[in-house]
Amino acid sequence: MTLDVLPNRLAVCRLAPGAPLADWMSTGAVSSITRTAHELSVVCDEGAVPEGVQAETGWRALALRGPIDFGLTGVLASLLVPLADAKVSIFALSTYDTDLVLVKERQLAPAVRAIRAAGAVVDED
Repeated sequence: MTLDVLPNRLAVCRLAPGAPLADWMSTGAVSSITRTAHELSVVCDEGAVPEGVQAETGWRALALRGPIDFGLTGVLASLLVPLADAKVSIFALSTYDTDLVLVKERQLAPAVRAIRAAGAVVDED
């Protein structure tokens, strides 16, 4: 299992469930837009978030190299358990092909150490 540390700082934003979609929401190498009955959640480049939008900033992404077969089990757990043991908080994203684990930039080094100690390869380039 190999993960890539992506270079951009990300933000996780919360908007009202009926908020309209906007161009800023899909900026950068990683973006995710999820709407539920209770919120519109957006992950995007930190610098793209407009003034006044509720956002938690300073996230970095570790992306699992995919594609990951849908039949595999425990892939995300194999990353999250070592991170939890290392007291690293996460925000997880999944796509059709892969999983991404977001950690606060200040916790990136401990996250990388924990994942490597669990046997995964982490490419920081």
